[in-house]
Amino acid sequence: MMNALNGSVLLLDVSLPLKDPIPIFSLVLFIILLAPIILRKFRIPSIIGLILAGMAIGEHGFEIISKGSIDLFGKAGLLYIMFLAGLELDMTEFRKNKHRSLVFGAFTFFIPLILGYFVCTYLLHFNFMATLLISSMFATHTLVAYPLASRLGITKNEAVTVAVGGTIITDTAVLLILAVITGATTGHLDTTFWVRLGVSLTVFAVIILWLMPMLGRWFFKKIKDDKTSHFVFVMALVFSAAFLAELAGVEGIIGAFLAGLALNQLIPHTSPLMNRIEFTGNALFIPFFLISVGMLVDLRVLLKGPEALIIAGSLTAMALFSKWLAAFFTQLSFKYTPTQRNVIFGLSSAHAAATIAVILIGYNMGLVDEHVLNGTVVLILITCMVGSFVTENAGRKLAIEETSRKPELPDVAERILVPISNPNRLEWLLDFAVMIKDVHTETPIYPLAVVQDDDEAKEKVHLTNKMMEAAVIHAAATESKVQVVTRVDLNVSDGIARAAKELQITDVVLGWTDKTSTTDRLFGSIFGTTLDNVLQSVWETVYVCDFHYPLSTTKKMVLILPKNTQYEIGFFHYLQKMVMLAKQAGARLLVCCNEKTEEVVSAFIEQSKVSVELTFKSFENVEDFLVLSREITRNDLLVVVTARRSTLSYNAYLESIPAKLSRHFRENNVILLYPEQTAIDFIESGLQPEDLTLAPIQEQLANLNKLGKAVKRIFKNPRNDQ
Repeated sequence: MMNALNGSVLLLDVSLPLKDPIPIFSLVLFIILLAPIILRKFRIPSIIGLILAGMAIGEHGFEIISKGSIDLFGKAGLLYIMFLAGLELDMTEFRKNKHRSLVFGAFTFFIPLILGYFVCTYLLHFNFMATLLISSMFATHTLVAYPLASRLGITKNEAVTVAVGGTIITDTAVLLILAVITGATTGHLDTTFWVRLGVSLTVFAVIILWLMPMLGRWFFKKIKDDKTSHFVFVMALVFSAAFLAELAGVEGIIGAFLAGLALNQLIPHTSPLMNRIEFTGNALFIPFFLISVGMLVDLRVLLKGPEALIIAGSLTAMALFSKWLAAFFTQLSFKYTPTQRNVIFGLSSAHAAATIAVILIGYNMGLVDEHVLNGTVVLILITCMVGSFVTENAGRKLAIEETSRKPELPDVAERILVPISNPNRLEWLLDFAVMIKDVHTETPIYPLAVVQDDDEAKEKVHLTNKMMEAAVIHAAATESKVQVVTRVDLNVSDGIARAAKELQITDVVLGWTDKTSTTDRLFGSIFGTTLDNVLQSVWETVYVCDFHYPLSTTKKMVLILPKNTQYEIGFFHYLQKMVMLAKQAGARLLVCCNEKTEEVVSAFIEQSKVSVELTFKSFENVEDFLVLSREITRNDLLVVVTARRSTLSYNAYLESIPAKLSRHFRENNVILLYPEQTAIDFIESGLQPEDLTLAPIQEQLANLNKLGKAVKRIFKNPRNDQ
């Protein structure tokens, strides 16, 4: 009996420091939960709270958790921060500002390096190799405060984009210097070293930036509906990229950041996958990293004599001052506001992961002593606190400034209706609706099910409600609001029309199918009676979507605009949606239109200041539609703008476009777009739309016009001599 009790006591041994992963994990989770809540009462950023908590539980505090017990999660958190920074980067904005990122990267690398050299040489009296190591440590920084910028919604601001771009530049340069210092110390700094480093970095860059996007696009196309596999696949690529970076001779954070850039265009910011990635990082990995940083801090080093205080104070002051100077010169160079300068300084002032990595390597090689190591740890604590405070305060001001500059929303709120009957199309139609929805509107997306009013209506309503539960679950993964709507009506088109009127819908998203219509389906022949009836009663923007693979795999979006479409009242509305779709999908936008339409589109893009990679192709006659197939590849999204009959941009040839799309572009994602147009009012009783159409006459005139052009070409180009 006593032996059994002794065994139980041994099993329940929780002596400090904790070594059992179960109590360690439990304690850290409670810290992640409570530290931000408690310190928020004192207006202290949650990042600082987690670092302070790490100080308390680490070996230099109360020694509750043993050293190295959470290193795995801490390292994963650091890689996660860099991966999210690359993933959330607006690539179009980044390309537009790449020269500014290079300038800031140069400032934030050379200014700390040069000032650090003078301080270490003439004030602290270090030798050349130690001076070079510590000066390069000043140049590096960690995006510890980036989660604050993300939470404030300012990651798309140019200041944040430039800061993130500059981070990867300066960190890469610092880690290359570290590789050179290591080679020089071990006596291997010869021609073979330089050749090996250059070749390994080239191979690494090709694998990450070229092969990884190809692999990602292939995987997302083949494995379409397995959300767990998508998440695990992305995580595997991130950590593989970090491992490959270390094999290439640079730090793993470079690989994680480049993995984010490589997958940037494959993971839309509004997608369920992006939501899962951000949630996992913010809930687990990043807090673990911040706690692990706090566990490195030992404030007792400041009591070991004046030398430790002088070194710690000098290192900290130089680190902050040099980073502020870099932000200041960047502000002067590009005429940024003081708020933007402070955001850049806040993001780039924190020293954590790469800094401690550089100093630990130097300490292990004997280049620096314990005082420098301890002073660096103090530097990490102070710069992380300063960076977090500055980023939160300046970021809040910047968010308010951006909000005040945004145009006022129209009186009529945007409302998107998604009629659904086929469960297999539900998720992709909802994803499309989320991607084109304005993030600043509070109105939900309305999935609609229409049940025909007959003897089986009750049973059908019950089955429909079951199907619509999937819409709610899927939308919850994107944190988008949805409001499921069910209608019982005599026919499908009337149900859609009534719902559109009652809910004041601005956009209707329909699914495409070529099957014969039946009373049990929402859409029969999509270009048959149902769609015709919808178009005659719903005059708002209508999107008819035929998706075969996720929109995130789109390389290029081809938008085909017919003549006179710029005169339709819904032109700017759908143009804004298509530009937004291209940005969300990470695709280049090719607009095919005539010269007049191109002028209007260019003016709209310039006025709205939307960052999108835009090119134009001359497209005069809609009859030349199939000629555009040369511009379209399998990975392209084809958007064809058509028109309802008797409207400004209508052309009889547009009636044949759906059949041509089905025949020639069946492997492409396709959207047939009917813009918002002026409804026809019928004053005479009994008058129907088809009574007013001139389509037959227009078709004959078009045929005569074609014949005339052919005759002109014959006379203009006589037969060549044989």
